[in-house]
Amino acid sequence: MDSEKKDIREISKSELESLLVGYGEKKFRASQVYDWIWKKGAETFDEMNNISKPLRDKLADEFCFRNVKCIYTVSSVDKTHKFLFETCDGYRFEGVLIPSADRVTSCISTQIGCQMGCAFCATGQLGFKRNLTSGEIFHQVFSLNRLSAEIFGTPLSNIVIMGMGEPLMNYENTLAAIDKICSPDSMGMSPQRITMSTCGIAPQIKHLADDGIRFNLSISLHSAIDSKRNEIMPINRKYNLKELSEAISYFHEKTGTRITYEYLMLGGVNDSLDDARALTEFTKVSPCKINIIEYNPHPDDTFRRTNKETLENFIRHIESRNIVVTIRKSKGSDIAAACGQLANMKK
Repeated sequence: MDSEKKDIREISKSELESLLVGYGEKKFRASQVYDWIWKKGAETFDEMNNISKPLRDKLADEFCFRNVKCIYTVSSVDKTHKFLFETCDGYRFEGVLIPSADRVTSCISTQIGCQMGCAFCATGQLGFKRNLTSGEIFHQVFSLNRLSAEIFGTPLSNIVIMGMGEPLMNYENTLAAIDKICSPDSMGMSPQRITMSTCGIAPQIKHLADDGIRFNLSISLHSAIDSKRNEIMPINRKYNLKELSEAISYFHEKTGTRITYEYLMLGGVNDSLDDARALTEFTKVSPCKINIIEYNPHPDDTFRRTNKETLENFIRHIESRNIVVTIRKSKGSDIAAACGQLANMKK
């Protein structure tokens, strides 16, 4: 592929209209091409069979499709499917389909690798290669939607942006992709069915509020004690819990959205009653719910699961403070598709 060509998914409809009018085409041709790109998910110009070949050739001379290609699939005993995608420049990342009784949720990636370095996360150990473009993120979701229909007989119900990478470190591309996913001219998914997870980039959380986002926000908290969070989540050394709390308060005031906190239970690290008390105190900043996640081991890790009694005591304390709390059952752990396990393990 010619590296000098621009991805056709990276231009706006108005830019496409101007381009085609410059070619001497009628303005409505832009709507036809746009429909092929965003609603029909075209991967080549040759697929556009209601567009003349001379026009397709002109577009192909100037633009390309930087598609992501599924090169490996593995399925779990619980029917979770993990997919290894490859970009045009040879980088790899993962996406997951998670079925349940009445829905299929996709867990998507926004970066190739991750620079956040969370101690419990296999993705963080890969290092960081680059951001996914908005077109690559969209094509990943479109591909997973098609795969969901093929495998489970139903399109995607929900999207969680909790795969590889920190989405708020790829802010513009991630929001541009979500905009297309939610557009009635494209996949038409309700933003209320999308949840973005962040490890706590405080300024960008405020940016989300100022941009008036309508999707759900989840905070990967994992400790409400600065000294502990510093150790397991290096981002806390840059944006500590006070700054994060202020950003969450700002976000709630601007959007009215209830925050979800993700809390990964690490045996002997963040699972004491003191940790539970710190967590419930921190979450007073706004209406919220808490998802407790049991730890999923990965090769060369140093953590262990919390035992049953400690877990029950932790949850009992949260419930005593009238906070909604659930234990999020991890799926796909046998294929390294569960939370914190995405690490491009297919070599």
